[in-house]
Amino acid sequence: MALTINFQNVSVLRDGKSVLSSIDWQVFDDQRWVIVGPNGAGKTTLLRVAAAQLQPTTGSATILGETLGEVNVFDLRTRVGFASSALVSRIPNSETVLNAVMTASYAITGRWKETYEDIDERRARRVLGEWNLDNLADRAFGTLSDGEQKRVQLARAVMTDPELLLLDEPVASLDLGAREQTVSLLGEYASSPHAPSMIMVTHHLEEIPKGFSHALLLNDGQIVAQGEIGKVITSEALTETFGFELEVSHADGRFQVRAK
Repeated sequence: MALTINFQNVSVLRDGKSVLSSIDWQVFDDQRWVIVGPNGAGKTTLLRVAAAQLQPTTGSATILGETLGEVNVFDLRTRVGFASSALVSRIPNSETVLNAVMTASYAITGRWKETYEDIDERRARRVLGEWNLDNLADRAFGTLSDGEQKRVQLARAVMTDPELLLLDEPVASLDLGAREQTVSLLGEYASSPHAPSMIMVTHHLEEIPKGFSHALLLNDGQIVAQGEIGKVITSEALTETFGFELEVSHADGRFQVRAK
C-alpha cells in the first residue's frame, strides 16, 4: 500500500476564523473514503486542500508524495481527478460531450486550438461508455439533464487516469432515478481493484456507494471520527456529528439514516 494523502496538524484560517483545525489524516491507495458532516463543517475545504487547490495555514499536507509549499501545484494537479458542481458553469453549453471529456487532457473545459491524437479520442469514447454516456457523445453539454451532466463531470475526472479521485457531492440535487443510476456506477467503479484512491464528500448517507471502505466525520472544522466505514458510520457517531439523535441502518452495502 502506498500513502496517497498525509495530513499532519493541518489547519486553515479564513478571515481570522478557523475553517479546519488540527487535521491528522492518512489515506492509502487502496482506500475509498467518504467525508460526512453538516453544512459549514469544512468538508469542501478539506477536499480543496487534498486537490492542491488550497494551501493549509499551518501544518503539513502531503499529496501523492509531494508536500504543499514545496512543489509546483500545477504539475501535482494533473495527477488528481476532481469532480465538482462548480465545473458545470465552466463548460460551454455548446461544447459536445465528447469534447467536454476529451479536453480534460489539457485541463481545460472548452475545445480551442489544441490538437488531439486518435488515442485521446478512443480513450474519451471508452470513458463515456463506462459512464453510460456513449450515446450522447455528439450532444451539446447544455442540452443534457442534471444527471447526465454529473456523469460527464465524473467522466472528465477519470479521463486522465488520475492517481487520486476527489468527488464533491457528485449526486447532489439529482432526482431519485438519476441519483441511483450514478451511485450504482460509482459503486462499480470504486469496487474495481484498478480504481485510484477515492475521496467523496456528501451530506447524505444514502448517497454513499458500495465499495467505499473508510469514512471521516467532520464538524466545525474538526474530526469527530475516522476509520473503517462500518465502525465510523454509526448512530452514536452521527448523533455526535450532527447534534441531533439519529439512527443508522445498513443493508446490502448501503446506508440509511432517520431521526431516532
